[in-house]
Amino acid sequence: MRKGAIISNVDIDSIADELAFEKGDIILSLNGIKPRDIIDYSFLIQNELIEIELERKNGEIEIFEIEKDFEDDLGISFECAVFNGIKPCANHCVFCFVDQQPKGLRDSLYVKDDDWRLSYLQGTYVTLTNLTKSDWARIEETHPSSLFVSIHATNPTVREKLLRNKRAGSILDDLEKLKKLKIDFHGQVVLCPGINDGAELKRTLDDLKKFKNLKSLAIVPVGISKFRKEDIKTVDKNIAIQTIKLVEEFNNDIKKNIAMVSDEFFLLADMDFPEKKYYGKFLQIEDGVGTTRLFLDSLKKDIKKLKKSLKNPVKLTFLISESGIRAFETMKNMINVKNLEIELLVAKNKFFGNQITVAGLLTGFDIIEAIKNRDLENIVLPSLVFKEGSDEFLDGLTLKDVKKHTKANIFINKECYNFSDILTIINSF
Repeated sequence: MRKGAIISNVDIDSIADELAFEKGDIILSLNGIKPRDIIDYSFLIQNELIEIELERKNGEIEIFEIEKDFEDDLGISFECAVFNGIKPCANHCVFCFVDQQPKGLRDSLYVKDDDWRLSYLQGTYVTLTNLTKSDWARIEETHPSSLFVSIHATNPTVREKLLRNKRAGSILDDLEKLKKLKIDFHGQVVLCPGINDGAELKRTLDDLKKFKNLKSLAIVPVGISKFRKEDIKTVDKNIAIQTIKLVEEFNNDIKKNIAMVSDEFFLLADMDFPEKKYYGKFLQIEDGVGTTRLFLDSLKKDIKKLKKSLKNPVKLTFLISESGIRAFETMKNMINVKNLEIELLVAKNKFFGNQITVAGLLTGFDIIEAIKNRDLENIVLPSLVFKEGSDEFLDGLTLKDVKKHTKANIFINKECYNFSDILTIINSF
């Protein structure tokens, strides 16, 4: 497999386009320096005089000498943000979802990365357990604006148990280093009942109060698939209520809304979702923190833009996960359009098991199981079920495979946290 700064796209009329750079070509060096990642590339490309060593797809090496303005970019994108290999995860977390998957899925789903560069560039979470002295030196040198850190617990013994790594116990020392370097971080706690909840969660929250560079903290419940070998408890109603209370006390103590629980906690606790103020700038949306509130607020704002009636009777079937029931029931009750019938079809996660209730982990198999042998007219699928930028599901099936099992029209709700796309779908009839 070819490695390095592999070009994935060349912008039209860019410098790279004028030089006839192509997808699949590899930038070997800039001014004699081999870039390790986008961070290096972004720094090196700022020179006004650049010598580029390029390897063509056929293996031919070419040298280009260019003169450009300081702020000009070459106009290229890369297959991966890191060029010298992704820094692998050295942990064996008891809750790791990668280890809870069956064999036979696409290769990328089994990659366990723990690379601080991807954390900075793409917002992925890292544990900081695999950082060397040279890594810390480069972090100090490049000074990333913020990192996303998987904390889970500050008690060294508990964190070592969770990550199954002796180096995991130094988390507070690692966070002190970030504090000293004046680097902000966003934190995450995967809550595993009986291990890092209750008193241990309170200890973690108390320990984090001194870090003014902590900008947000997400508490998410452990997800357990049917392929999990270890016996791990799941979050129940009492634990959900207790966790919500501990987070509220933490925010009250520091007089800021820094910590937030994911939407599942409010569903499990049978509590209303908090207002927008609770989520601040929605910095943890990728962890499912505040997605329902965004959707509900968007719904209230845009519901008046719906057509008051449709020319012909239309039935829309929204395929949803179990965690989306409350939000979509609210939507269904608020929509009052003549000739429009709304049906909510809950897809059970039979692939990973019934304890997995989020839309992002529904597979093509689950969707086929939900819709087959049903007389459906129009189906709306959330884009979360697809691999980003494709129509492929987690299990390798595609939208084409799903269409074989229904005669219904299929619409994709691209803006899953926003009512606007649903509004467009309805108004299209």
